Amino acid sequence: MPRPIRFQFPGAVYHIFNRGNRQKHIFLNDEDRVRFLKLLSATGKRMNWLCHAYCLMGNHYHLLIETPDGILDRGMRYLNSVYAQGSNR
Repeated sequence: MPRPIRFQFPGAVYHIFNRGNRQKHIFLNDEDRVRFLKLLSATGKRMNWLCHAYCLMGNHYHLLIETPDGILDRGMRYLNSVYAQGSNR
């Protein structure tokens, strides 16, 4: 069953989480976590996000993101795809 549509609007605050396929690990070590945080920072600057909190677990992560410009979907697509491509290399 698909997730309900997430409404996006300027100034919204979102609790975002993402899990690895079949709950497999997405962060294998601290280097992966650092790479993800650098990418999160770059994505935040690119999309004008404010990241209020984050939690990186082995097989998933949580983010508390505020979107002053109301742009969430493009930023999440960029963050997840660039991180996955780097991990697959």
